[in-house]
Amino acid sequence: MDKEIQALVEKFLEKPYFLDMGKGLLSRLFNAPVESIREAKVLARQKRKSIQMLSDLPKILLLDIETAPMAAWVWGRWKQNIHLEQTMAEWFILTWSAKWFLSADMLSEKLTPSEVINQDDKRIMRPLWDLINDADIIIGHNCDAFDVPKINSRFLLNGFPPPSPYRTIDTKLISAKQFGFSSNKLDALAEYFGFDKKLPTTMELWTRCMKGDLEALKYMEIYNRKDVQVLEEVYIKLRPWMKNHPNSGMYTEDDVTTCSACGSKDMSLMEDRFYYTQVGKYPVYRCADCGAVSRGRKTTIDREKNKKMVTSIPR
Repeated sequence: MDKEIQALVEKFLEKPYFLDMGKGLLSRLFNAPVESIREAKVLARQKRKSIQMLSDLPKILLLDIETAPMAAWVWGRWKQNIHLEQTMAEWFILTWSAKWFLSADMLSEKLTPSEVINQDDKRIMRPLWDLINDADIIIGHNCDAFDVPKINSRFLLNGFPPPSPYRTIDTKLISAKQFGFSSNKLDALAEYFGFDKKLPTTMELWTRCMKGDLEALKYMEIYNRKDVQVLEEVYIKLRPWMKNHPNSGMYTEDDVTTCSACGSKDMSLMEDRFYYTQVGKYPVYRCADCGAVSRGRKTTIDREKNKKMVTSIPR
């Protein structure tokens, strides 16, 4: 963004009443071209809308972890039932990465070489516990089956109490349930949608990390951070299609009709469409920002007709 326009945007955000003033007057006031004033006003309004939406949204945390592999003595490659006595080293968390939804700041931690050798991830679990404890919703890819149970295991073993309650959104489960892609891996979804893919890795990277190689640990953290960037893009793409997305309208204090998916207030009533249950008929809304379709909670069927309604008996 041009520095002059950026400065104008900051002034308009600091004093929003400038946005209601004419372009000519602002041009003379700030000694700037009318075109710059016009562009700055558009950008300032967009940013104000984003800030307002964020303030009304639940606290959504996107996260991903990378774990150390287990080590065991085995006598073969296939169909091995590995006993506890054969286990030489348990898994632990090498790195984690997270970001608040739509925030520009990426948060992450990695173990030091000595912590890897000692298999001690307690230090990096404290800030992760603080983030999760502050979140209303956790988003991850395969998080219900992997990330959340693994994180909870390390919280328990490191002496942390359970964090505050939160909902989860697993983009892998959403993709598998709603679509028929050939693969539901995060990297595959990114390729289908035209996004940047994950960074490349090999088993050699994990081997070097387990030896306490600092450069390998640094790359693992970068790899982890990239996964969260890709995750956010995939989540935004899938969000309008999520039928059981946590209702964003539950986290706002006003009584304005709100998109259940993205929290936008820009909703349009689809006058010729309704959502039907066995005994109810509900208005349908489409979000102008994300495109998601939601239904109202109050049936359009009047009380007298509702009394006369019958429904089939489940068998």
